Amino acid sequence: MLLSQHRPSTVVYTCNEVQELALNNNAEQQKRIVLVEDDAELANLIADFLTRYNFEVTHVSDGREAVGLILEHQPDLVILDVMLPGLNGMEVCQRVRSQFSGMILMQTALDDDADQMRGLEIGADDYVVKQVRPQLLLSRINALLRRSSSLPPRPAADLPTALRLLGPLSLHPQKREARLHRVRLDLTSAEFELLMLLADSAGQVVTRDDLIKQVRGFDYDGLDRSIDRRISRLRKKLNTDAGDSLIKTVRGVGYQLCVEAP
Repeated sequence: MLLSQHRPSTVVYTCNEVQELALNNNAEQQKRIVLVEDDAELANLIADFLTRYNFEVTHVSDGREAVGLILEHQPDLVILDVMLPGLNGMEVCQRVRSQFSGMILMQTALDDDADQMRGLEIGADDYVVKQVRPQLLLSRINALLRRSSSLPPRPAADLPTALRLLGPLSLHPQKREARLHRVRLDLTSAEFELLMLLADSAGQVVTRDDLIKQVRGFDYDGLDRSIDRRISRLRKKLNTDAGDSLIKTVRGVGYQLCVEAP
């Protein structure tokens, strides 16, 4: 069954699939999802399916209304369609990302790399293409929630009130602001998060595998180049007066933020 088919149908799973899906969502506390989708029939199909797996689903169809709902209720995860009335999904993501710590799973109508790249750049955690099979949608949701729950508590030095100084670079997590030689950098939310990941291991090489696991929640398969594209854009913004970048590539391994950690 495809979730884009607007008709009731029965999903048939093997015994192993049922056990795996149930195990993946056997959480002690019901997880809350905000579904932002203007297609009422499709939204009902998705909501009904996820409710069967113990998710609490709140549906909203308008982008402007979605912003207020997400910020007020702070759900565990948002499923966000790109094409919406009021505000489109990209605009919703941009408006909530700095004030919303949950996961954002974007839905695109077409398998369009440009849409997917744009969504990841502005702070989405993952994406699916519409006509996604329910099992895959559930797997993506569970992977994002596992990633969210497995993140270690941040130490006191990294709490949002702490300003981090790394050589010529200063990072302010609360303001989501980075400065190089005291000049504010124009970073997207996704670029700031990536810079923070590199800063956590300043002076050390961070592998592509580790970056993708932390940014998108699944293993690097050797083909995904989204991290490389993000790094390329971030590197240009971190160029020094001498024309060098603070981010170095370690060929075949990953990337290194070349500043001394305090």
